Amino acid sequence: MRIGAIMKATNLYSQLKHDFAKDGMTDFNWVADMEDMAAFVCDDFKQHYIGLMCDFAYEITKVYTAVFPSDAVLQKILDDGTDDAMLFTHHPRVWDLSKNLSVAWYDINTEILQQLKQRRISIFNYHVPLDSFGEYSTSKTLAEAVGITIKEPFIPYYGGLCAVWGYANVEYVQNLNNTYSQIVGHKTKLYKYGEDKLKDGKIAVVAGGGNDINILKELADSGINTMITGITVTNDYSKPAHDFAKKHGINLLGATHYSSEKFACIAMVNYFEKLGLDAEFVEDKPCFIDM
Repeated sequence: MRIGAIMKATNLYSQLKHDFAKDGMTDFNWVADMEDMAAFVCDDFKQHYIGLMCDFAYEITKVYTAVFPSDAVLQKILDDGTDDAMLFTHHPRVWDLSKNLSVAWYDINTEILQQLKQRRISIFNYHVPLDSFGEYSTSKTLAEAVGITIKEPFIPYYGGLCAVWGYANVEYVQNLNNTYSQIVGHKTKLYKYGEDKLKDGKIAVVAGGGNDINILKELADSGINTMITGITVTNDYSKPAHDFAKKHGINLLGATHYSSEKFACIAMVNYFEKLGLDAEFVEDKPCFIDM
């Protein structure tokens, strides 16, 4: 199929469901706090928290991909002048710890949502399906970008496996952190709780929120002393994870929520182009408080 084709919106939604939504896959309740934007959200999303979130289009001429549906991302799409399109996001809400370390998620701007509705631009969200191991998954694409040879996926997560482990092409943790900074395009943060060297050359990659004590327990049991992730800030939620990492000598490398997960959304451009659709990744800004 040639690039620039037009696809019926329902056909694209069905194709995404077929390719990504595995049996038994769930997600957490995104809509419980969606007070401002609830009127724009599909009934099916309100029940299952996954897939088509805002059904505004009848046919799709272009797909935009993004990590979060931030004001900047949505305004860029509107400024393009495109109608009859779809925004594919990894998350259905906006992430921003800079306002309050205890409040992470915020609703999409409803004034912009109204404009998207008028322009027939749907919003489709795959959080768990894109975190779950596969060709376009967040941890896999991040690991590949950093140059890690993936051995296998692990860490059960809502019916999928959200992490990978493998072998790095560097020996020392500081060198790995330097590579990580180069790949994401900004300084990353190393919490050096363990040895200078990667134990047996192994490394775990958990894109997004790896600051979870249960994930770190899996690493300790697997004999892995270093993890690349996104969110490493110490707050009430993550303090137990940092304490565990210190006790068990596990190095943490953080690059923000956005920067660690953007590679999956960049890769999804190729997925949509294979369907014949014009597609584009919309850049956003990292929240450096995440580190």
